[in-house]
Amino acid sequence: MKYIIPLLFVMSVFELRAQTLKYPAVTIPGTHTRYITSSVVAGQEYELQILLPAAYESSTKKYPVVYLMDSQFDFPLVKCIYAEQYYDGFIPEIIVVGVTWGGGQVLRNRDYVPNSVGMGEAGGADKFLDFMKTELFPFIEKNYRAESDNRTLMGCSLGGLITLYTLFTHTDMFTGYVAASPSLPSLAKQEEAFAKKELAKPIRVYMTVGDVEGRTPSFEKFADGLKSKNYKNVQVRSKVLENTGHSGTKSETYTRGLQYVFERNQLKLSDAVLNKFTGTYKPATGNGEVQIKNENGVLKVMGMPLFANSENHFYATNSFINLYFKESNSVVEGFDLATFEQNTVYKKVK
Repeated sequence: MKYIIPLLFVMSVFELRAQTLKYPAVTIPGTHTRYITSSVVAGQEYELQILLPAAYESSTKKYPVVYLMDSQFDFPLVKCIYAEQYYDGFIPEIIVVGVTWGGGQVLRNRDYVPNSVGMGEAGGADKFLDFMKTELFPFIEKNYRAESDNRTLMGCSLGGLITLYTLFTHTDMFTGYVAASPSLPSLAKQEEAFAKKELAKPIRVYMTVGDVEGRTPSFEKFADGLKSKNYKNVQVRSKVLENTGHSGTKSETYTRGLQYVFERNQLKLSDAVLNKFTGTYKPATGNGEVQIKNENGVLKVMGMPLFANSENHFYATNSFINLYFKESNSVVEGFDLATFEQNTVYKKVK
C-alpha cells in the first residue's frame, strides 16, 4: 500500500506533462529570428532576435536600431519596454536587434570581456566588436531599413561592460550607450585614449547600479569622473536605483536609458516662426479639420501643447503625436501627422 501513493503521484506528473506538450509554445508577436555565422569570431553562429515596428511593412522610412546584448535573457523585457515607451510617445519607432548564442558564461566572457581589463584570459571583446562592425551591421542594414548613423548599444552586467568598453574604444559605432549595472574593472587606459578623440557627432550615455549591490561608491566615483571631464559632444547621465539588486536594474535602466538616448529638443522659437504654422488644416482624405494656434509662445492643437524638436518637427508629450510641417518657398502647405501606428497627411486650407 505504501508504494501506491508515490506511484499515483508519478503517473499524475507524467500525465500532466503529456497534456502540457499538446499545447503550442508561447511566442512573442511582431518578432522573428535570424542567424548569422561569423568569420571573425571563430565561425560562431549568432542568433538574432529581431523586433520591427508595427508599421514597418506599410512604410518606406528607415529606423534607428537598438542592439541588445544577452538577448537570451532580456529580449522579451525590451520588447515590452519598447511597446509602452513608444505608445506613450517617449521614444520613436525603432528596430531592436537582440544578439545571443543561447547563453553560456564561457561565450559571454569571450565576447564581452576585454583581455586588457584583467578579467581573465578568455576576453575577445575587440573581435566581437569587429564582428558587429564588419558583419552584423552590414547584414542588418542590407536586410532591413535600418539607419546607419543612429545606433544604440544596451546591456547589463558584462553586457554593460562591453557597452562602456565600446564607448571608449570603438566610439563611432554607436550614438547611444545604455549600461545597467556594468561590471567595472579598470578602464582608465581606455578612457585616457577616449579623451583624446574628436567626436564627429553627439553621443549619450546612461548607466545605473542597484543600491543593494554594494558597489555604489565605486560606481559613483566612475560616473562622476566621467561627467566631470565635460567631454565635447558627450552627455552622461547616471543613477543609483533604490532597493534594487544586480539583475533588477534592467527594467528601469532600459526604460530611462532609451528615454534619454531618444530625448528630443524643446526649442524656444520666435512668434514669427510659430505664426507660420497657425491656421486651419484638413486631412487630404476624409473629413474633419483641426486648428493650430499660437498661445503665449506655444503652438497648440485642440488645446494640447506642442514642443519644437526642430523648426519643422513638433511633438506632444502625453502620447505618440508628431507633426512634420511641409513648406514651399517659406509658405507652410500642410503637415504629416504621425500617431501611434498611423500616418495622416493634412493640408492647410486657411
